[in-house]
Amino acid sequence: MNPTGSAHLELVCEGLIPGLPDELALMCLATLSHGHHGVLECVSRRWRDALRSEEYSRLKAREGLCGDWLFVLTDEKPGMRWSAYDPGADRWHALPPAPGTDPRSTHCGFACVALRERFLVLGGYPVRPPLEEHGGGGGCSSYRRPAATREVMSFDPYRNRWSEVAGMRTPRCDFACSAVRGRVLVAGGWEDLPPMPTPLRSCFSVSHDGRFHVVGRSASEPRHFIFDPAWGSWAPAPAAWQLHRLPRNPAAALDGRLYAILERGLAALEGSGGAWSVLDGPPLFDLPDHRRKLQPSGCGFAGLRGKLYLVGGKAIRYDMDARVFDIVKFACTRYCDPAAAPLQWRDVRPLFRSRGAVLGCAALQQ
Repeated sequence: MNPTGSAHLELVCEGLIPGLPDELALMCLATLSHGHHGVLECVSRRWRDALRSEEYSRLKAREGLCGDWLFVLTDEKPGMRWSAYDPGADRWHALPPAPGTDPRSTHCGFACVALRERFLVLGGYPVRPPLEEHGGGGGCSSYRRPAATREVMSFDPYRNRWSEVAGMRTPRCDFACSAVRGRVLVAGGWEDLPPMPTPLRSCFSVSHDGRFHVVGRSASEPRHFIFDPAWGSWAPAPAAWQLHRLPRNPAAALDGRLYAILERGLAALEGSGGAWSVLDGPPLFDLPDHRRKLQPSGCGFAGLRGKLYLVGGKAIRYDMDARVFDIVKFACTRYCDPAAAPLQWRDVRPLFRSRGAVLGCAALQQ
């Protein structure tokens, strides 16, 4: 008998895990978080097919094993190609491209939020690269005028798949969006809320203390309003909060506290009437060929499983020898435990094939 053929037959007849029924073996695989899937799929073709099967997806959904996710999109990834971080595995991996997206365009002006084991990307507009019109011996570059969309894309962490869900009533871009008490609240979303006291533009938002905080600009004035779903009404924020002084998307809620990176450093706000207290100086990045540390801007900032994560960003670097400025794009991923003293930022695995300013960042906790 051909020994090679015998070994092949034995391998085919083996289960997913030798000595275990396939149902139990599949349950064992389901307990491993999504960051391990890339390695697991390389074990064998059977494992790859099992991990991509509907049976496996249904099993993880039934047991509630979606895992912890940190979703990030940078300005270097066109075509809405998101990356996801698994804190348990300390691994980044790319999400599949969303259907119907132009791989040449960059998705801007959108909002993103995680709710009920789903990750939602709402609205925004595509920014396409210059169109080269070849004719004669030269070219002409022009930009297509971006148009906002009302579309909402939903990512299913169990099936690793995007789908389009019910859209907003009106197209939106650069708007506020947060998950509050099990609902996604959007300025101009599916269900009309009472109008804000003053129309705002270039908004961002955060969910804190069971309320919807919206920060934007009215004419040249920065404003901060709070919507309370229990009362269905808006109110101006206390003056001590000063959330309107923050750049876009710098705040994160974690374990009942609101955190933000101010000019003075990482600050925390407790309750609904307190003031900001600075916990530590701003996180700084070291460059091997630079004389001083750099403070990045445009970072992703999110709270997950008792930790605050800071991802990506960019900074201006000055080369004293050449006397020129350039922009440095970071792929770093850092986290800190805000309850621990002294506060310490720790580096983990950097972004996967991506870096720079973060356009969207959201956390989904199992």
